[in-house]
Amino acid sequence: MERPAATAFTGARIFDGESWHDDAALTVTADGRIHGIRPSHALPEAIEHVRLDGGFLAPGFVDLQVNGGGGVLFNAQPDVDGIAAICRAHARYGTVALLPTLITDRPDVTRRALDAGRAAAEAGVPGFLGLHIEGPHLSIARKGVHDPSLIRPMEESDFAALAAAARHLPVLMTTLAPETVPPAEIRRLAEAGVLVSLGHSDAGAALAREAAEAGARLVTHLYNAMSPLAHREPGMVGNALDHGPLDVGLIADGFHVDPVAIRVALRSKRGPGRIFLVTDAMSTIGTDLTSFTLNGRTIHRAGGRLTLADGTLAGADIDMLASIVFLHRQVGVPLEEALRMASLYPAEAVGQGDALGSIKPGARASLVHLTSDLELKGVWIDGRPA
Repeated sequence: MERPAATAFTGARIFDGESWHDDAALTVTADGRIHGIRPSHALPEAIEHVRLDGGFLAPGFVDLQVNGGGGVLFNAQPDVDGIAAICRAHARYGTVALLPTLITDRPDVTRRALDAGRAAAEAGVPGFLGLHIEGPHLSIARKGVHDPSLIRPMEESDFAALAAAARHLPVLMTTLAPETVPPAEIRRLAEAGVLVSLGHSDAGAALAREAAEAGARLVTHLYNAMSPLAHREPGMVGNALDHGPLDVGLIADGFHVDPVAIRVALRSKRGPGRIFLVTDAMSTIGTDLTSFTLNGRTIHRAGGRLTLADGTLAGADIDMLASIVFLHRQVGVPLEEALRMASLYPAEAVGQGDALGSIKPGARASLVHLTSDLELKGVWIDGRPA
C-alpha cells in the first residue's frame, strides 16, 4: 500500500534529476521518502505545507571524498563525534550524504576509523553514507600529500579489517594503487563488498585496466596523483577515460584541474561510467582556519588553496555547491549536468542511485533549495531540515 504524503513543498521549481517541473508540488511521506510530484492545485487539503520563496528544489549533493570540515579532520578525530561534525559542516553547503575519508595513516588509526564508521551507521548520523579509506596501499611515486613513511603493501590483516567493516557499512570505499595491490587481491576486496577505487598510482593503462577487470569500479580524483595520458602510454588517466565501466571522481576547484582538462575529460569519457564531482575537502570548510596539521605536517590555507610548505596541494578548500558553481560558470557545463555530477552520478557510482541523487517516488527526501543565482536557501536530509 502506498504511504500517504505528509508534507508538500511548494513555491519553487523542481529539478528531479532529469527534467524541470513548474507550478508543481513535491510531496514527502512522514518517514522522509519522496511520495511524488503533482500539480500545486491538486494537493490534499489536510497536507502540511513547506512554502518556498522561488528558486528551485533539487536532489541534495553526494560527496564521496571528504577529509574534514567544521574544523575537524577525520584523521585527527576518527570517532562518531568527528563524523557527525563533518557531516554537519557540509550540510550547510548542500551535501546530504558523504563518505568521511581517512588519508593514509597508522594501522591503529585506520581501525579506529572503521569502528567509528560502524558506530555512526548504527547511530544513524544524518548525512553519513559510509567511509572512504584512501591508502595506505599507494604508490610512493604518486603520493601527493600522503606521508611516504606510512605508505605500505596490503597485508592479510588489512584485508580482514576492510572485509569485516564492509558487512556493517552502507558504503565502504578504498583507494589503492594496482602496482601495490595486485588484481587477485582487488578481486577479493570486491567480492567482500569493498568498493575499490584506483588512485595515487603510477601504473600504466594495461595494469589499470587489469585492475578494473578484476573488480575496481572507481577512479580517485582524475588527473591528480596518477600517471598521465601520453601518446604511447595512456596511463591511469587514459584508462579512466577509455574503460567504460569505471566511474571517475573529479575535483573542480580551479587548482587541481584546469578547465580545459575538465572539458577534454567530459568529452572523452566512455560510458556507462560517469565523471562525478568530489570536493576532497579538508577541515577548513566552514571555518576561518589558516592552517592545520596532518600526520605531523602543517598544511597552509591561502588564496583558496591548501598546501604543504613545499607547495604540494593538500586536499581542497571547497564545498560541493562552490564546485557546481565553478563547473557551470567557469567550465561551461550545463547546470542540469553539473547538478547530476554532484548528486545522481556519485550516488550511482556507489550503488545508491535508488535512494539518493534524484527526486522520484521511494527515494530519500534529501533535498536542496537554491536560488536562480545558485545561493543555498535550505537543506533537508530524509525530509528533515539539516
